[in-house]
Amino acid sequence: MNKKKLVLVGNGMAGVRAIEEILNIAPEMFEITIFGSEPHPNYNRILLSKVLQGDTDVNDITLNDWDWYRSNNITLYTGETIIRVDTSKKEVISDIGRVEPYDELILATGSVPFILPLPGADKCGVTAFRDISDTDKMLEASKKYNKAAVIGGGLLGLEAARGLLNLGMDVSVIHIAPYLMERQLDETAGKMLKKELEKQGMKFLLEKYTEEILGSDRVEGLSFKDGTTLETDLVVMAVGIKPNIQLAKDSGIEVNRGIIVNDYLQTNKANIYSVGECAEHNGIPYGLVAPLYEQGKVLARHICEVETESYKGSILSTQLKISGVEVFSAGDFTEEKDKKALKVFDDQEGIYKKLVFRGNHIVGAVLFGDSQEGNRLFSMIKKEADVSDTAKVSILQPLGQSNGESLVASMSPDEIICGCNGVSKETIVEAIQGQGCTSVDQIKACTSASRSCGGCKPLITDLLHDSLGGDFDESAQKEPICSCTTLSRDEVVEEIRLKGLTHVKEVMFVLGWASDEGCSKCRPAINYYLGMVSPTQYKDERESRYVNERMHANIQKDGTYSVVPRMYGGVTNANDLRKIADAVDKYEIPLVKVTGGQRIDLLGVKKEDLPKVWNDLDMPSGSAYGKSLRTVKTCVGEQFCRFGTQDSIGVGIALEKKFEGLQTPHKVKMAVSACPRSCAESGFKDIGFIGIDGGWEIYVGGNGGTHVREGDLLYKVKTDEELMEITGAYLQYYRETAHYLERTSAWVDRVGFAHIQSVLNDKVKREALNARMNEALSVYKDPWKEIIKNNQTKKELFENIVRS
Repeated sequence: MNKKKLVLVGNGMAGVRAIEEILNIAPEMFEITIFGSEPHPNYNRILLSKVLQGDTDVNDITLNDWDWYRSNNITLYTGETIIRVDTSKKEVISDIGRVEPYDELILATGSVPFILPLPGADKCGVTAFRDISDTDKMLEASKKYNKAAVIGGGLLGLEAARGLLNLGMDVSVIHIAPYLMERQLDETAGKMLKKELEKQGMKFLLEKYTEEILGSDRVEGLSFKDGTTLETDLVVMAVGIKPNIQLAKDSGIEVNRGIIVNDYLQTNKANIYSVGECAEHNGIPYGLVAPLYEQGKVLARHICEVETESYKGSILSTQLKISGVEVFSAGDFTEEKDKKALKVFDDQEGIYKKLVFRGNHIVGAVLFGDSQEGNRLFSMIKKEADVSDTAKVSILQPLGQSNGESLVASMSPDEIICGCNGVSKETIVEAIQGQGCTSVDQIKACTSASRSCGGCKPLITDLLHDSLGGDFDESAQKEPICSCTTLSRDEVVEEIRLKGLTHVKEVMFVLGWASDEGCSKCRPAINYYLGMVSPTQYKDERESRYVNERMHANIQKDGTYSVVPRMYGGVTNANDLRKIADAVDKYEIPLVKVTGGQRIDLLGVKKEDLPKVWNDLDMPSGSAYGKSLRTVKTCVGEQFCRFGTQDSIGVGIALEKKFEGLQTPHKVKMAVSACPRSCAESGFKDIGFIGIDGGWEIYVGGNGGTHVREGDLLYKVKTDEELMEITGAYLQYYRETAHYLERTSAWVDRVGFAHIQSVLNDKVKREALNARMNEALSVYKDPWKEIIKNNQTKKELFENIVRS
C-alpha cells in the first residue's frame, strides 16, 4: 500500500508528541517529514530553566534524539523554516527553496515571545527566554557581566531569574502587578512567594512600568515611568508569548489570536491540522504542555481514521518548583459571585492552601509550601467531583493520614499522577503489574509519566512501593545511565570488566538493553567506558560519539561549524598563522576569534567545507568538541616576566602534548601560571598549576562555568617530574571513577577531596594509576596526522568522517 505523505511544520513538543501518537496507532500509514527552525532534535522546553540553573545539560533535555527520527524513518530538516503553504498544490516551501508535497499537513509553529516595544529593545544584551539560543545568550552574558533584570514576574520570568542567580548574577525582577504570578496565584500566595524568593537573593520591583532600555550599543540600564532607573547589563523579557500564526496567515488559513481549529484540530483548509501553542480552540490558545498533549491525542486518532472523542478544551494547572519553593494552582481560583473559598494558612510553616467551590463542586485550588495534594485536587476539579457528602476542610488533609495509608494508596484508579502527560494511576499500575516495570525510568519509558517536568517522580516512586510491596527494590531506584537499562554507571563498568565485553552492541546485548540500538545518552557513555577499561584492546566506535566529536567541529546555531586547531600552551608561529589566514580567505570564514583558552577559533565554516579546511590547515585538532583535554592556558613565565618563578610555557606545552587526545568523562581544562599572581587563572580550572619559589602548587576541581568553584590545593611539588606524576594519577582516577559527563568539580564534591588525596598519597596506587594512564595514552593517534592503513588521503579520511 502506498503511504500517505505527512508533513509536520514545527519540531517542538506538541507537534512531535502528535507524531508519536500517530506512530503508536498506525506506524506504517504515513511517510513523515518534519521541518524545525532550530538546529536541534526535539527537546523539552520545560526544562530549559534547569539548564540555565545548571542542574542539567542541553543533551539531557532531548526528548527524541537523531536516532529516533532515523529508526522511525522520519525525514528531519533542522535549521530550516517553512515560509509558505500552497494549499491548492498541497505543498510547503522552505526558506532555502525546498518544496515538499503533502497529503496531510500539521502546523505546530508554536509561539513567539512577546518583546515589549520599548525604546532600546534592539540593544545587545536584551533577550527573551524561549529556546536553547536564548539560554546560551544568558549563559554567555553571565560570564562577562554582573547585573541582570528580568521583566515579568510570571512563571517563566521567575525561572529565568532563579537560573541567573545560580550563575552568580545580581538579579532584579520587574513586574507591573502588585504581586507575583497574578495569573496563577491569589494575592496571599503571590506575596508569600516573593518573601521566599527574596530570602534566596532575588530582588523585586513591583508595580513598575518600564519606559526605556538605556545604553549605547549594549544595555546599561532601565528607566521607569515613575522617574527611577536601574543599572543592569542584561535584560530578559518574560512578559508572555503569542501564537506564531504568520505562516498560516500568509497562506490563507483562518487565524484569530491563533490558528483557528475545530474539535478535531482541523483548520478551515482541507487536510491541514494545527496543534500546540499556535492553535486556537473555541477562542482559547493554550500555552501549557498538558492541553497540547491532549490535543495531540485527538489529532492523531482523527488523522489515522480511528474513532475518537472530540477535544473539548482543557482545565489548566500550573506548578512552580524552584529551590525548594512549592507552588501549585488549578482551575478557577478567583473569589467572586457564586463561588466561595476555604483557606488554611500556617504562617509559621509557610504553608497556604485555598479551595474554591461553586456549590458542592470544587472548581479551583491554590497551594503554597506543600503541593503534594495538587494532582488529587486537579483530578477532582477536572471530574467536577461532588463533595456534598464530605467535610470540605478534610479535602485539604492528606488522604489516609489518619490511618497511616499513603497518598497514592488512597487515590482512585482514574486520578491523574502525571498532569503534563495525562497519565492516571491505573495506567501506571498496569505498567507495573502487566509490563513488569519496577523503576521510575521504566515507568517513564512505558507510559511517558514524568517525561516532561518530572514533578510527579515522588508519587510514582510511592506507587511502585505500594504496588510491589515486599518486591520493591530500593536499589532499582538508583540512577541508571539512561532509560534503556536499569544498570548504574558502576554496574555497567563492572560488567564490562568481569565479562570482558569489547563492543557497544555487545554490552547492550549481554546486559539486556531494552533497545537494540540504545540511545544518545548510553551509546557515548558505553563507548567511553569500554575504552577506559581496555584501552589497548578496544577500537573506538566513532558512530557512538556525539555529532560534534564525529565532525571534529562544534555545530553552531545557524548550522555552520566552528574549527579550532591546536596551539600547544597557547603558543603559535608565523607558519601556522599564515595557514589559518589563507584558510579564512579561501573559504570565506566569517569570524575569527581568539578563545579563552588561548587559541584561534574559525567560526561559520560550512559543513561541506570542513574536510577541505582541515586539509589546508594541516594542523592537529584542538578537540574543542571533545570529552578530553581541551586546552592548557599559560602565562609567559620566567623567560619573559619579571615576576615569574617557573617555566609556565614549557610545562604547559609538555602537559598538553602528554595528555593530548586522552578521553575523559567530560572536558578538561588546565592552566599554568608562573607565579602566585596566577595570570592564567589557574585557580579555576579542572587542574591548575601555580609556580612558587622552589616548585609548584597543584589545584584541582576548579570551575568557571555555571557552578563557579575555586580549586582545592591538592599538592605542592618541587620538580616538573613530580608535577607530571601527580597529574597523571589524578586524571586517571577521575577517568576510572567519574560518571560520564561529570565535570571534575562535581566529581571532587561527590567522591570527596580527602578521599582523592588519600588515594594519591598511596605510592603503590599512584604508580598503578600512572601505568594505566600510560597504557591509555599509548593508543592515541591524531586523526589529522595519521594516514589510515588503506592508503586513504587525508581529504578522503575527512570526507568519510563528515559523511558518517
